[in-house]
Amino acid sequence: MLRRDAKIEWLSKVPLFSECSKRDLAAIAGLTHEVNLPEGHRLMRQGAQAYSFFMLLEGTAEVRRNNRKVATLGPGDFLGEMALILRRPRTATVTLTSPARLLAVSAHNFRPLLTRSTQLQFKLLEALAERLAPPTM
Repeated sequence: MLRRDAKIEWLSKVPLFSECSKRDLAAIAGLTHEVNLPEGHRLMRQGAQAYSFFMLLEGTAEVRRNNRKVATLGPGDFLGEMALILRRPRTATVTLTSPARLLAVSAHNFRPLLTRSTQLQFKLLEALAERLAPPTM
């Protein structure tokens, strides 16, 4: 079981949380839970409603879009962070290719945190805008 400071360290590597303070990351870490899942478990299915964010602590996963393999994920990789903010269908299917240990956060738990913290809202908005902005010259 990861200690809170280790969860904060893992979460700090997620671009969506890049503008967050250690205090914000601690609040998000408090919403996480660790899950151990077997090889072959499907984390998400393309087109299904998105409800959770995952970060791989151990193990590997395959990402498929329109039945074509588009990526392989390993420890430190994350997926589904937009599910914490948007209510959109999943854009890919992700299946574990080995037994895995993951950190998970559900949108159900994350959204109330956002409604209580306008500071956190602003930081996430800033991180999203940074991802969408064209590169500066």
